[in-house]
Amino acid sequence: MQQEEETLENSTMLSKRSAAAAALLAVLVGVYLLPSPIDPEPHVLKGPPPALEGPLAVNTRLQKGRRLFPGKLHGPESFAADEEGNVFTGTVDGKLWRIGPDDTLTLITQMGQDLPECGGSPDYEPVCGRPHGVRLDRRGQLIVADSYLGLHSVDPQTGEKTLLRSNAQGADGVPFAFLNGLEISSQTGMVYFTDSSSRWGRRHVRLEVIELNRLGRLLSYDPETGRVDVLLDALYMPNGVALSPDEHFLLVAETSIGRVLRYWLKGPKAGTKEVAVDNMIGYPDNIRRSDRGTFLVGMTTTRFRKATPPFLDLIAPYPALKRFLAKVVPLRWYDVLLPRYALVAELGADGGVVVATLHDPEGHLTWAVSEVFQHRGRTYLGSTDLPFLPVLEAAGGR
Repeated sequence: MQQEEETLENSTMLSKRSAAAAALLAVLVGVYLLPSPIDPEPHVLKGPPPALEGPLAVNTRLQKGRRLFPGKLHGPESFAADEEGNVFTGTVDGKLWRIGPDDTLTLITQMGQDLPECGGSPDYEPVCGRPHGVRLDRRGQLIVADSYLGLHSVDPQTGEKTLLRSNAQGADGVPFAFLNGLEISSQTGMVYFTDSSSRWGRRHVRLEVIELNRLGRLLSYDPETGRVDVLLDALYMPNGVALSPDEHFLLVAETSIGRVLRYWLKGPKAGTKEVAVDNMIGYPDNIRRSDRGTFLVGMTTTRFRKATPPFLDLIAPYPALKRFLAKVVPLRWYDVLLPRYALVAELGADGGVVVATLHDPEGHLTWAVSEVFQHRGRTYLGSTDLPFLPVLEAAGGR
């Protein structure tokens, strides 16, 4: 009798294990058959990243500042300033703001609809708007690259908005999906801007980075004719753009592969591109000229050399793995891979050499720097999502 009971018990356990294995197999087959939201191509990033020594050595230069407007400015991404000392920025809730010389904060306008949900969920960004690149043109008007709503001109006094080019219009028959960086020529008034992806909007930026396809473009807008031209296509998430002082070339950040391109506007190389800086220790965001004629590059996150390659480097050559991860890992979970570390790279006058870096290793003041803007002795540090505005003051204060 005891032997029969043991046989029955073993048979029951075997049946349960078989059922569990069958259920697991069914789940795996189901996940495999599910369509992936991304269609990646294999890519091998240049690496390993350089060691943190010399101009790349860790320091605390970004810790010597303070936070302005906590809880009032959420994700001040990019900046512009006028001759009166006013600074302008756009935030994740779709709003444009003016910061006065005395640090007063004034709302200029809402780029889209002003809803209670604006700023609370990325799902509302296409309705609320999300201003990214912000610059002043020669007429004193704000030119704004809104990720969802297109290229606009905004009167900084009245808030009146004029649509210059909608995302639906796009360029060369391809709509914009993720307008991002912006620069304006002081010589010609030409507006240069980037569309980071023709497939993914800003709220799906993690999918854009993981997919690692060449879906971005560098474009120009002529304010005299309204004409939009594609200067470069097939770029890896083009982001910030900055003109050289003589306006002979543009620097363009390719965020997802950690490099900066140089696009020639004048001279014998006009209309061509070349790699200015590759294999960076971070993923570059916006690029701005510094007070001393160099270029300052905000880094969205670090790309340091460790015992194992950086996560994005590690998965880049394997499209099947990336398709699987995009199906099973919620987008927000990738945030655990992002350290609270602020990093800025300073490039030389030709944009081809990293001459210095600024760090905040523990994120005491800020992290995930989107832009570095210097104005009247103060350095503004942008971000895409943080609920404050970090600033560094020159020696002696303002």
